[in-house]
Amino acid sequence: MTIAPLFELKHVSHRFGHFPALTDINLQLYPGECIGLVGSSGAGKSTLLRLLNGTLSPSEGEVWALGCNLNQLSPRRLRQVQRQIGTIYQQFHLIDTLRVVHNVNAGHLGRWSLPKALLSLLMPLEVETAAKALMQVGIPDKLYARTDRLSGGEQQRVAIARVLVQNPLAILADEPIASLDPERSREVMDLLRSLGEQTGQTLIVSLHDVAMACQYCQRLIGLRQGELVFDTLTEQVTPTMFDALYRLEP
Repeated sequence: MTIAPLFELKHVSHRFGHFPALTDINLQLYPGECIGLVGSSGAGKSTLLRLLNGTLSPSEGEVWALGCNLNQLSPRRLRQVQRQIGTIYQQFHLIDTLRVVHNVNAGHLGRWSLPKALLSLLMPLEVETAAKALMQVGIPDKLYARTDRLSGGEQQRVAIARVLVQNPLAILADEPIASLDPERSREVMDLLRSLGEQTGQTLIVSLHDVAMACQYCQRLIGLRQGELVFDTLTEQVTPTMFDALYRLEP
């Protein structure tokens, strides 16, 4: 039985003005995979993630997600697809002045009506769901803490808990450990990997740390100046391939 890709990029290019962020990318990403995006800053990793979650449209080519060509969807249908794609951003995208329970419950917003969303800011709703998510990420005692009083590692866990509440088919993580120390970085990557193993969710994570990518990801996609350098199983990546990926221009 042939398994259909969860995401597919067909000859995708994207430009910001005259700058080519991605050039003629062809990829198929499958359910249950743990994929690492590697490459230098400006290689196109964040752009690729934004194309996958539909917050960015390609300049050329087609981006498919969950069997849908994202470019051809109505705004309403696009939002429905995006509910199944959770994104963890490098800057967390939390509201610092709110308590943790409210930030975690933001994972429900794609399903809640506007009145229910507004009510939840006054009176926390579905507290048990939020508490369970915080238990999963290891900070159950922070449910009613103000978010700006948490450490960076704790805030990253809140961002992950928000995605757990969303319960998507795929989790996209954009440099989730960039602002964390080595110990916290390992904790977050352990958490993301274990969640993927427990739920079968697809994990696509961009990482600067090559050692972390090799340790935690089954498949690596190397990007350099917007072009695909390699796409292979982690165990098949060689030092020569990494040298080509990160070499300085003469």
